[in-house]
Amino acid sequence: MATFARNRANKPALASALMAAAAIALSAGVATAAESKAPGKTWTQPRTPDGQPDIQGFWSNATLIPLERPAAFAGREFMTEKEMKDKVEALQPRTRESAGTAAHYDFLTFGLDPVQAKHAPSLRTSIVVDPPDGKIPPLTPEAKKRAADRAAARKGMGAFDGPETRSLSERCIMMGGEGPPMLPPGYNANLQIQQAPGYVAIIQEEIHDARIIPLDGHPHLGSGIRQYMGDSRGHWEGKTLVIDTTNFNDKINFRGASENLHVLERLTRVDEETILYQFTVEDPTTWTSPWKGELSMARIKGPIFEFACHEGNYGLANQLSGARAQEKAAAEEAAKKNTK
Repeated sequence: MATFARNRANKPALASALMAAAAIALSAGVATAAESKAPGKTWTQPRTPDGQPDIQGFWSNATLIPLERPAAFAGREFMTEKEMKDKVEALQPRTRESAGTAAHYDFLTFGLDPVQAKHAPSLRTSIVVDPPDGKIPPLTPEAKKRAADRAAARKGMGAFDGPETRSLSERCIMMGGEGPPMLPPGYNANLQIQQAPGYVAIIQEEIHDARIIPLDGHPHLGSGIRQYMGDSRGHWEGKTLVIDTTNFNDKINFRGASENLHVLERLTRVDEETILYQFTVEDPTTWTSPWKGELSMARIKGPIFEFACHEGNYGLANQLSGARAQEKAAAEEAAKKNTK
């Protein structure tokens, strides 16, 4: 389990205050970040010294909006303010006493309570905005076979032979939401954007990766060079940063995607406190059609911290040592039978 940089105090008063603040902010939510500015207010897009639209700073993409639309909101792109308020109240901070599980896990101490994080207002019922039903398109037959093969490998002989057989997140290489596209993780949903002449850098707290995105118009890397986070190239369209990413490797497994994954991202700072993040995902060998998503990033007070995943990765070591213990026990049992 990773070592979390941002522990929260487990105090009822603090929890109640945070929940109330989140409820107020989210019940006042709007359809998109672009509509979140109060009437009559004007905001001027700041610029960097070299003239780029300034999107620098610390941001959080934490959200209470699910990736896909729940059945309860079928056919509805937005929920009501009351429904959002009810949602927030249902997600009130859970402690080891209220969790009701044998694990006695303290959600507040380890930063896993979703209400505590700062959210940009939204009443969307799903991050997915296209297809209109808010659902990711079906997998192709090829992708279903890949998924079945991966599942069989994880359950079959050799699944715990060594770290190479485990997932990228278990090995602290990258999480599924690190992106692109940048989807909110369960915790440490923070990132920092820095700009320099000809470049934009996006540093994500979980797990710890940084994307250096050139803006010089150079073509993508050759098709023989593949990377976990792909090869990103950016350009400005007005005040919107457009990032085109290709050249993923075949190990990423983003929701079953292959190395043919192609992601187009758009980051637009719509006011002092908000960035509207939109993305399009396509992979003809994985989904039957492209799909699009949208969420807002809220400005937060920095800095972001080291996500010491490797240093605290007890889970992987415990899994592998447990497998060795099972193998030893099985070998000892077989030896006893052979001596009878």
